[in-house]
Amino acid sequence: MSNNASFTPPSLLLSTIGLSLATFMQVLDTTIANVALPTISGNLGVSSEQGTWVITSFAVSNAIALPLTGWLSRRFGEVKLFVWATLLFVLASFLCGISTSMPELVGFRVLQGVVAGPLYPMTQTLLIAVYPPAKRGLALALLAMVTVVAPIAGPILGGWITDSYSWPWIFFINVPIGLFAAWVVTQQMKKRPVVTSRQPMDYVGLIALIIGVGALQIVLDKGNDADWFESSFIVIGSVISVVALAFFVIWEMTDEHPVVNLRLFAHRNFRYGTIVLILGYAGFFGINLILPQWLQTRLGYTATWAGFAVAPLGILPVLLAPFVGKYAPKFDMRLLAGGAFLAIGLSCFMRAGFTNEVDFQHIALVQLFMGIGVALFFMPTLTILLSDLPPSQIADGSGLATFLRTLGGSFAASLTTWIWIRRADQHHAYLTESITPFDPATREALTNLGGAGAKAYTQLDQMVISQAYIMSTVDYFTLLGWMFMGLILIVWLAKPPFTAKAGPAASAGH
Repeated sequence: MSNNASFTPPSLLLSTIGLSLATFMQVLDTTIANVALPTISGNLGVSSEQGTWVITSFAVSNAIALPLTGWLSRRFGEVKLFVWATLLFVLASFLCGISTSMPELVGFRVLQGVVAGPLYPMTQTLLIAVYPPAKRGLALALLAMVTVVAPIAGPILGGWITDSYSWPWIFFINVPIGLFAAWVVTQQMKKRPVVTSRQPMDYVGLIALIIGVGALQIVLDKGNDADWFESSFIVIGSVISVVALAFFVIWEMTDEHPVVNLRLFAHRNFRYGTIVLILGYAGFFGINLILPQWLQTRLGYTATWAGFAVAPLGILPVLLAPFVGKYAPKFDMRLLAGGAFLAIGLSCFMRAGFTNEVDFQHIALVQLFMGIGVALFFMPTLTILLSDLPPSQIADGSGLATFLRTLGGSFAASLTTWIWIRRADQHHAYLTESITPFDPATREALTNLGGAGAKAYTQLDQMVISQAYIMSTVDYFTLLGWMFMGLILIVWLAKPPFTAKAGPAASAGH
């Protein structure tokens, strides 16, 4: 254990690059497909709602694999786990790229998500382990920057690759990155002492988790197509999910070596910090999913331009990350997190003012403004939630928070698409009620479109659909805006002091 703490790799810079690249690649994969969704769905002949499976299948399997990280790292050693996870991720990415049907692509995305599970927690653990205690804040700020830049680079890269080449390349791009990261980390860390231990595996908890979360995700994804609880498939799925998750919670609270340590919620700051992390990230994820889809399907943007419109979100987090890492500890973390939610919430209210005439510059400026919130979101929230855990449980706490955050993003992906399409249908029904040949406004609109022929009616319907979608988009962003305002209140339930302890590095060898 003591040798582990004193180990320094030959090059701290190369180690940081190798570790960060793997996380960059994995986080990139949560969003790179967002912009390509309309193209992938079209190429594989499925609806855009079924297309969301490309995102949710990855997120759910990724979340389920996260809790296994601790057990795997103790069993095989941290460096070995990191390298193998990276290499398997490369293989799974290649398989995604050569998929020829939706079920095939979703199957390989599940595999990709499972092997990506350990990448983020292992990167965090190894970074903290190789940096001297005084510079750990910097290491975490660096990692936060990678976590923020990747989702923003995702849409631009995804859009550009999809428009210029073909969508499989959004997966093939991982192959050289992953191989390079695995090679660098192997070279830099080969002399790091390895302490492994055999611990019992909580198979019962794991199976209950897979069944519970898997069934819930299928219910969320299929609900809209199957008309929710009118369908016996959805009812049965919901019952299975509730029973499995209830069993899972009871089992984990009583098991000696739980796969997910739910007892951590007894700690006040962990409890409230995790709640704001899940909801904040789910909102952030939802914004980045709906915006590119709306721009492409309703405003006629190409994948590349949709990516560019969303991208300014990443500018301020990148510029501010070093300052947040350095100066944030001087402030009350609740103040910083509250500021983050205020900025993101205000950006949602700004989007609620969009119309179908909104220009590129306006969309990009709102994204730029939201970047203030994103820059202040991750580091304070993580510091709050880890602040009252004993050092031996920091790794567990970090893993559990990442697991729930990923799950939050995945459920947000399903619910966001559902709310958006559902509200658009409701608005469409409401708007078409007043469209009759006897209504003067309708007659005037048809005359402007060249008479009352079939073509004019089709054009009029397209206008109504566009209007319904913009109304739905406004509803969605208003809802999110109020949710972020609510998070400001929740974060103040945490209690100082919020000093980050040296956790995973100290507890990694246990």
